[in-house]
Parts: sequence; C-alpha cells; structure tokens
Amino acid sequence: MGHRIVHGGSELRSHTLLDDAVRVRLNRVADLAPLHVPQALTVLDAARDLLPGVPHVACFDTVFHAGLPVAAREYAVPSSWRDKYGLRRYGFHGLSYAWALARTAELLGRCPEQLHLVMVHLGGGCSACAVRDGRSADTTMGFTPLEGLVMSHRSGSTDPGALTWLLTRKSVSAIEIEDTLNHRSGLLALSGTSDDTRDLVRSRAAGDERAALALDVFTHQCRRGIAGMAASLSRLDALVFTGEIGEDQPEVREEVCAGLSVFGLTGGLRPLVAERPEIISEPGARVPVVVVPTGEAQQINVETRALLDHP
Repeated sequence: MGHRIVHGGSELRSHTLLDDAVRVRLNRVADLAPLHVPQALTVLDAARDLLPGVPHVACFDTVFHAGLPVAAREYAVPSSWRDKYGLRRYGFHGLSYAWALARTAELLGRCPEQLHLVMVHLGGGCSACAVRDGRSADTTMGFTPLEGLVMSHRSGSTDPGALTWLLTRKSVSAIEIEDTLNHRSGLLALSGTSDDTRDLVRSRAAGDERAALALDVFTHQCRRGIAGMAASLSRLDALVFTGEIGEDQPEVREEVCAGLSVFGLTGGLRPLVAERPEIISEPGARVPVVVVPTGEAQQINVETRALLDHP
C-alpha cells in the first residue's frame, strides 16, 4: 500500500518503506502540515493494523523538491533557527508535479530532463513550481503548505509583521491566528460565501462584487506566482495547469494566461474540462498551455511499485 504524506520534514527526504521507526519519525513532522498529516497517519495506522502482512510505503509531497537550490530553499533568518528548528522551504504538491511533468513530457514529445516549465497546482491548496531540466528549481510553498498563493480557505503568504502585530498589539492568540489562516481565509474570506471557484464564477456573473474580488485576487496571485517561478528558468517551454481548479475551471485558466502577455502567453484558450492531458493554447502558440488531470494517486502507485521493486 502506498500512502500520501504531505510533509516529510528534514529527516524523510525520499519515499520510504514504513516500519515502526519511520512511524515514530512521522509523528515529529505531523504539526508541520496540520490539515493533512495527522489525518493521513490515522488512515495509515488503520491500514497497517488491517493489512499487517502487506508492505506499506510513505510517499511524500516534499520529495519532488528535496533538491531545491540553496538560494530557493533558505529563509533569511538566523542560522540558529535554520539549524535547530529546520526552518527552510520544503515545497509541496510534489506527487502532483511529478505526475504532471511526466505527462507533459509525453504530450510535447520530449524528455522531462529537457524541459523548463512552470507548473501550477490549483485546488483546495494552491502552489506554483519551476521545473528546470526536469527538476524542481523553485516553488511557492515553503516550510508549511500555508505559504504562497491564495487558496480555497488558506490565506497564502501574508506579511509576517501583520501577524506579529496582531499577536503583540491586538492580543489575538497564536491559536486563533493559525486557525484563521488555515480555515477561514483565502477565497472563503474574500467572497464571504464560498471557497469554490465554480460558485464564485456563477456569483460574479450574477453581479456579486465580493465574488468578483475573490477571483481577481486569486488570479492576480496566480500570475505573481507564475512570474516568480519563471525567474528560475532560462526559457519557458510550457505552462502547465493541474489540480481540481486547474483542470476543470476554464475561466480561471483564461484570466491567468490573458494577464501574462509579458511571457508570451495569451488568452483564447480552449475552454474544456480536461479528461486527459491536452494542449489548450492555439496551434503555434509561443508558449504552449497544457492541462493535466490530477494524478497524485497514480504517482503514489508509480513510486510505491518502484520502491518495492528496488528497495
């Protein structure tokens, strides 16, 4: 059995066959991704109890980014924090990116190692990633899955000075800040009604100004993330969308690309809901725009079989 574990922390930097020692190490990283890891460990423990004779493999979203260049990895904080607490940028959505990279390479008829891509995973959680020569060169998520783009009900990047101001000047507790940023922010907070872009597109068409604001902020932050990732590349071979929003929300893709003419991207994309990897930009586009349906479960299958075949 293969299990998706969002965060491997500084200790677990490759997909790993589970044993009791690894399970103890997983407890130490659970609070780094509180929306994901504790629940995943509950399922993992139940599966190990039900199927004790079956090998279990932990597949980490952070593995895809394990080789991030130092300049993209390090925070500008004291070395004591980096060394003692492991403060660094880990990156996430790695299983999704690994699957999308392989499918994009097949679609373009090139090897992954030949490609310079910006990939965008848009779903409940959202991030962008620069892939240079088939490897992660930068990504918008950092120490936790809270950094980076605006998400469904997560804030994305927020001025840390604003947070310390709330903590020290306005007596907002750390628990309330953490809960608000993870559960009551993002599209939900901006719109006041929904964290689902499908709802927001319909509401905007009906004249809802807050829904329009939420989509404007969301697509603006996507463009900022894509532009930032392009800074780690020497060319842009394609822009790749994946994740639930990325694959089935044509309006979001159109608004993101229409605002990126500086990178040779344009609107006029085919407004499909992707059922297979497809190029949705016009033939001959300077930068192809690709949609790849989410494949995290399929990538877990690939990684689990590879590890069991070559432990």
